[in-house]
This record gives sequence, C-alpha cells and structure tokens, in this order.
Amino acid sequence: QVLLVESGGGLVQAGASLILSCAASAPTLSTYAMSWFCQAPGKQREFLAAISWSGGRFYYTDSVKGRFTISRDNARDNANNTVYLQMNSLKPEDTAVYYCAAGWTTPWALAESYDYWGQGTQVTVSS
Repeated sequence: QVLLVESGGGLVQAGASLILSCAASAPTLSTYAMSWFCQAPGKQREFLAAISWSGGRFYYTDSVKGRFTISRDNARDNANNTVYLQMNSLKPEDTAVYYCAAGWTTPWALAESYDYWGQGTQVTVSS
C-alpha cells in the first residue's frame, strides 16, 4: 500500500513558477517509480513526467520538456519519499488538477501502469 498526498497547487499568473510536492508513504522495501499527470476539465488524464525509484532515469512528455522538472527525495528508510514537480513559465493551458502516481510497471506514460494515486492538487494559471 502506498499513500500519496499532493500539495503546492494554487492560482498563479502566466509566466510564473510553481513547485508541486507529493509525499509518499510506503513499505520500506518498495522501489516504485513515480509520475505526475494532469487532468483539465472535460479532458483525459495526461502524462507529464516520470522518475525512477533511484532518481537516475527521467521521462517527460514533449509539451513540458524544458519547462517542467521532476525530482525525488528518498528517505533513508525508503518509507517516506517525496517527489517534486518544478513548473516554470506556466501557461493558462496548464490549468488542471495535478496528480502524482506510484507504480512498478511500464510504460511510464500510461495511467494504467500505476497502482496508486494521490487526491490531486488544483493549479490555475491566469492570463
């Protein structure tokens, strides 16, 4: 069982930056990849970025390359880890609910690869 809690969303103006955090509580020996997705009203959940358990491998969707950066901080006991999403040069079209996810399978870009999801945090970018 992996418990995920996102934070850091809010209302910002276009061009601003925002850092989202996702606190993960999991069994000590769990080596899960983590990802960020977003879902705008009326649209499907969309993959943004993923990071391996060790933090050594990354994958981004083309639309956020160069603007968003994913990173993670694994606790020594691996029971309480955190994944971050640094978002720069935000655009009104980035407005969505942002979710973090944890899983063990690939491909990382598919929502079906993840077993656990957070409740989401709203990001609103005004023009």
